[in-house]
Amino acid sequence: MKYQSQKVALIYMLTALALFAVQVTMGLVIGWIYVDPNFLSELLPFNIARMLHTNSLVVWLITGFFGAAYFLVPEEAERELHSVKLAYIQLAILVLGTAGVVVTYLFNLFEGNFLLGKEGREFLEQPLWVKAGIVVAALIFLFNITMTVLKGRKTAITNILLLGLWGLALLFLFAFYNPGNLALDKQYWWYVVHLWVEGVWELIMASILAYLMLKLTGVDREIVEKWLYVIVAAALFSGILGTGHHYYWIGTPGYWQWIGSIFSSLEVIPFFAMMAFAFVMVWKGRRDHPNKAALLWSLGCATLAFFGAGVWGFLHTLHGVNYYTHGTQITAAHGHLAFFGAYVALNLAIMSYAMPILKGRDPYNQVLNMASFWLMSGGMVFMTFTLTFAGTVQTHLQRVMGEYFMDVQEQLWVFYVMRFGSGVAVVLGCLLFIYALLAPRKEIIAQGVAAE
Repeated sequence: MKYQSQKVALIYMLTALALFAVQVTMGLVIGWIYVDPNFLSELLPFNIARMLHTNSLVVWLITGFFGAAYFLVPEEAERELHSVKLAYIQLAILVLGTAGVVVTYLFNLFEGNFLLGKEGREFLEQPLWVKAGIVVAALIFLFNITMTVLKGRKTAITNILLLGLWGLALLFLFAFYNPGNLALDKQYWWYVVHLWVEGVWELIMASILAYLMLKLTGVDREIVEKWLYVIVAAALFSGILGTGHHYYWIGTPGYWQWIGSIFSSLEVIPFFAMMAFAFVMVWKGRRDHPNKAALLWSLGCATLAFFGAGVWGFLHTLHGVNYYTHGTQITAAHGHLAFFGAYVALNLAIMSYAMPILKGRDPYNQVLNMASFWLMSGGMVFMTFTLTFAGTVQTHLQRVMGEYFMDVQEQLWVFYVMRFGSGVAVVLGCLLFIYALLAPRKEIIAQGVAAE
């Protein structure tokens, strides 16, 4: 670790890992509710469990992004963070807001209250006071990181990372706009949801992946930066108008069906480029880096993102296909693998690289870490296939044959059982990953004692 202020990244990463454990546990609960619909129906209704599952996903991923930025920006800028104190204040606001959200959701507090009660918008259910807190925390973060970069060395990695992080914060402001017209509401709602995950988050992903490739492979910075600019250009070109694939059936003009179909088909390109980038960098690289686990997660991130976000996204993005498939389990299949590949694996990659450095040790428990990769990735891939098959059956029976929704759900029971089994594998993989990063190996402790 070159700079003392990088240590602030460790507490962010630990917070993110705790929320990761909560997120996958809630996913397992939801998975079982699909099998046994009355499970916890009074204590923890499905809609509350799902809110906790999706919201904790978004919060832990963003917390991980913040931690990654606090780790890599001092190194790239070649100077200490502008203010460590601000970084801790920012984290305290985020933790307070997260706790407030969980309590509000679980006990259904302040129902209907404009300021304190939850809103009824998917993924943006947070009470108004929490949204305001998120904006304050984001502004503190952006000030801290931007000042650090402006006073230090500017690189393509920090420039793209800053662009992505500023975009993340600015697009979240649309969460405050909640028009009465449902079509208009959905139009602006996608400005946050789509332009995050298929827009600015891709810039953050590309910059962190580029940093990892730089450190793990030893390839020249000039080559990494050229790839980075190409990937970012492709992501923005396809992703912005690719929002149109959400506008097919919400009451917007018909031309969105063509705009959405064409540009969202092109969204495969940046993900393919990221996968090619990662493997070419490793192939060209001349460095045999000791942290094999971080390299595995980096390559896994690029590969699973291409299949989850790229291929599975393309499967149902053309409006002629989407007419039948939207809102089915095919959407869930795409969503799970895309998020896991692009953003979960990315966070776990940077944690696998950074945490041993932050704790002042060589990479340790790498075998367990790599085992957790195969367990989580295997579980997620199996889940994707079971949901894809379930969605195909659901599309035919419900959308083509016209059977009732609940009648079709009963016929999908066997797929939901298999999905639950894959969820167990993902949770076990998550716990194994956390253990691998946090539990020191005995021989390392023994060496440390002997040295002293």
